[in-house]
Amino acid sequence: MSETYVLGIDAGGTHTDAVLLACPVADMGASRASAPAARLAAFAKVRTRHDDLPRSVREVLAALAKAAPGCDFGRISRVTLGATLAVNALVQHRADTVGLAVSAGPGLDPRRFAMGGQVCVVPGGLDHRGVEVSPLQTGVLREAAAAWRKAGVAAVACVGKFSPRNAAHEQAMAKAVREDMPGMPVTEGHRLSGRLNFPRRLATAYFNAAVERLHNTFLDAVESALADAGISASVRLLKADGGAVPLAFSRREPVQSILSGPAASVMGVLALCGGSAAMQQGCSLLLDMGGTTTDMALFVDGSPVVDRDGMLLEGRRTLVRALATVSIGVGGDSLLDVDAKPGAARPVRTGPLREGPAMAFGGERPTLLDALNVLNSHAADATARASAGETADAAAGDAAASAAGITALAALHGLAPLDLARMAVDDALKQVANAARDLAAGVNARPIYTLAALKALREARPTHAWLVGGPAGCVAHRLAQALGMPVETPAHADVANAVGAALTLPTDALELYADTGRGVLTVPALDITERIGKAYSLGEARERASALLRQRLEAAGESGARVEVTEADIFATLDDAGFGSRDIRVVCQVIPGLAASMKNM
Repeated sequence: MSETYVLGIDAGGTHTDAVLLACPVADMGASRASAPAARLAAFAKVRTRHDDLPRSVREVLAALAKAAPGCDFGRISRVTLGATLAVNALVQHRADTVGLAVSAGPGLDPRRFAMGGQVCVVPGGLDHRGVEVSPLQTGVLREAAAAWRKAGVAAVACVGKFSPRNAAHEQAMAKAVREDMPGMPVTEGHRLSGRLNFPRRLATAYFNAAVERLHNTFLDAVESALADAGISASVRLLKADGGAVPLAFSRREPVQSILSGPAASVMGVLALCGGSAAMQQGCSLLLDMGGTTTDMALFVDGSPVVDRDGMLLEGRRTLVRALATVSIGVGGDSLLDVDAKPGAARPVRTGPLREGPAMAFGGERPTLLDALNVLNSHAADATARASAGETADAAAGDAAASAAGITALAALHGLAPLDLARMAVDDALKQVANAARDLAAGVNARPIYTLAALKALREARPTHAWLVGGPAGCVAHRLAQALGMPVETPAHADVANAVGAALTLPTDALELYADTGRGVLTVPALDITERIGKAYSLGEARERASALLRQRLEAAGESGARVEVTEADIFATLDDAGFGSRDIRVVCQVIPGLAASMKNM
């Protein structure tokens, strides 16, 4: 079997990682069990420069070239990206300010579901069939636009009730915004999903707008750096469901890749550990601790658990299909916030803010990693752990710099350095353990589905954990104690995300809606509206949806994809004249997976 080089790049809030894999050429539709093994040719890690993203990518490519001097980058056939920049911005409340325009419409007041502080409710609406019940009055948007400019709004989301049935009102709102705010990025909710769920479509559009600028700035930087390095291969970006899409698709729907980083973690652990007995049987917990966040996910019988209710961000459900993951603001570079007042509930809070690297790596303020270094370097603490039969965690970087920073911070608040370090680490571990329990509880509250099997499974109760990420070697054993289960760190855990990105297969999804009463078929994502007859069937809808998805993939250079219908619903209704008709909805997609597993390293 012939080999090709594939490149995986993961841009995190702290580091940008890259791996070069020698990967056997495999069919897109190959199952994971039959997928051949890839070989790690080289890897590299550099600091992410948020003020100069192109430089970060160029630096990691230069480091990769140095690590693999005999490799011709011109032989790279595929590049796949993972990124935590967007989710980090949301977790730290640093995403763009969004202006939200929503149509009033019949039913509940849309203010009930509004997000952010810049909301404009536009009179007018449609019914559930997409028929106008009151004309849209966009005049109020002109007043809102003036206020939004003063408030520093950087993007606008326009969302109408029942817009998947008829996008006219949503399009009219978007047109008015573009006229009053030239050059302003505008997200239209119906383009992101064809499902009828107004609150979730609103949240989906809002988050899409909030990260669009950051998302496209990152993609511009990557494309520029790859071109400078002589890499002309196709480029894809991971989505929240563990699949990858061409950049052209991702630019249109950045919300699909907000959880790209956690998805890369999941696919990386699947590639590195998927063959182990602990992964293949029972339930496992994944933890990826980076510099800014800790991302978590669950595996059942070797396959990632899917969040069938839609991606959850900041407590709001969206219409984005995603793996069941959660991200919290705890990482190696998380700042320590001290409240030494008597009786303080949390004398030391770890995270969610990050303002540079740990002092152990040249930073200016002490972080979780510095606190871990103090504990892991303390002789008495190490001796106590050894006497209890526990393996000590390692220190990283300049432990003396960590000690100096923790000592100075402790002195400001009248604390002993070792006590401060313990409280900081305990707070971080408690946050991680609570989030892991909440993840399992949330998954078990509804039928469990995995990426490999779209069917309900038993309860997910993790008994084994996999830890990846930069600080893994500094916290693994303490984390095992906090979680009450074995924690294992695989080889190359610090670049697991980049491995996952490199090996992820392309995927895409499409929703089709047909209303035989009105004689209309719509595909919102493609802006397609077609006439159909009253006898149009569910079978015809399945065939049409699958054919359109294949055409979309082929237009993007992806041929041979295995398209599966994942949802197919038909409902009997009465049309406007009182005659029987049918509402049909079909969802099809390419199931995500890996092009290859990893050879034992």
